[in-house]
Amino acid sequence: MLLDCRDMHALRPLGAEIRNEFPVLDQLVHGKPLVYLDNAATTQKPRRVIEALSRFYERDNSNVHRGLHELSNRATTQYEEARERVARFIGAPSEKTIVFTRGTTEGINLVANSWGARFIGAGDTILLTEMEHHSNIVPWQLLAERVGARIEWVPVLGDEGLLDMDAVRETLARKPKLFSFVHISNSLGTINPAAELCALARAHGVTTLVDAAQSAGHLPVNVGELGCDFLAFSGHKLCGPTGIGALYGRAELLEAMPPWQGGGEMISRVGYDRTTFKEAPHRFEAGTPDIAGAIGLGVAVEYVDELGRARIFDHDAGLAREAAARLGSIPGMRLLGPREERAGLVSFALEGVHAHDVVTLANEEGVALRGGHHCTQPLMRKLGLASSARASFYFYNTPAEVDRLVETVANIEKFFRR
Repeated sequence: MLLDCRDMHALRPLGAEIRNEFPVLDQLVHGKPLVYLDNAATTQKPRRVIEALSRFYERDNSNVHRGLHELSNRATTQYEEARERVARFIGAPSEKTIVFTRGTTEGINLVANSWGARFIGAGDTILLTEMEHHSNIVPWQLLAERVGARIEWVPVLGDEGLLDMDAVRETLARKPKLFSFVHISNSLGTINPAAELCALARAHGVTTLVDAAQSAGHLPVNVGELGCDFLAFSGHKLCGPTGIGALYGRAELLEAMPPWQGGGEMISRVGYDRTTFKEAPHRFEAGTPDIAGAIGLGVAVEYVDELGRARIFDHDAGLAREAAARLGSIPGMRLLGPREERAGLVSFALEGVHAHDVVTLANEEGVALRGGHHCTQPLMRKLGLASSARASFYFYNTPAEVDRLVETVANIEKFFRR
């Protein structure tokens, strides 16, 4: 159940309890305390994750799987333990269904270039939604151009940013090969009904991929409960290092997929005439992996689950609802995203003011926002916008920072109105 925004100041915020675990938050920007509200782009890292990275490089640095000495054994153990932690984090049935990637983008590209290249052909349909991030559009466009498939789009209904569920049902009834969709929109804060969408797709034999970049660290995610075939997420959006993420795939799908990249580590036997490959997930992890990143990701997912993702969701969504309610009273304000239940972000546009100007002036006040198209150019064009500004929250943010945000944006509006 969501927290009532009117109660936020009466509670001891989750953010106030643990901010001292995040060194980067303790600094001044232009002489003012930093208010970091760019968490949908990347989250900050707790000391526990930073120390895990340092400890690996100081004591255990070695390559994994192919060494017999002590350092290699330690590195391999930690790397594979991180895979087990990630599997538990998303409710996967086995660590063998977890492929380490560079992040959500690479995970989606892996599915497009391996599963897609084998199972999608000329005349087939790929179904996406109009709110997708570029990372869930461009790989499918490249595949469609290569094999002669076509892409259909589930419409987004106005500024509120909800999916047209009638269109979902109608399009799935035509049996596209794949339905790939975002769980939480990074531009709108819309929380799509992922389990319902997967169930509708499954009823028509349609394979599903869930982009969980914005959801995995913000609300409970369980692939069994969602019923998805693939799910991808990034570590850096949930307190983990940059350049590391994970792809979940149902075991039978991963086993049917050819390798995407070739090289060391993913092979079983190499000859001059032919090569055989390891079983999943290692067949999809060519070359030396980001060992430290995987270890840091394992630490991050345990840290997030210790705090409790249901609790994190209530906290983030409560701050976003309070921010949206108060920003909405500013003259010339256009809010994007659901009026009711939204995730922990608020995107907005001030009439006559470019989002880059909003973000630049906010930065002068020590408030870190994001401005631009947020890698959703088609959605921005559909909404008639060149850009929007975005405030996105995480569990270390506080109601006092919402006060700073609203005051800053209100002053920016007055400045341009004058």
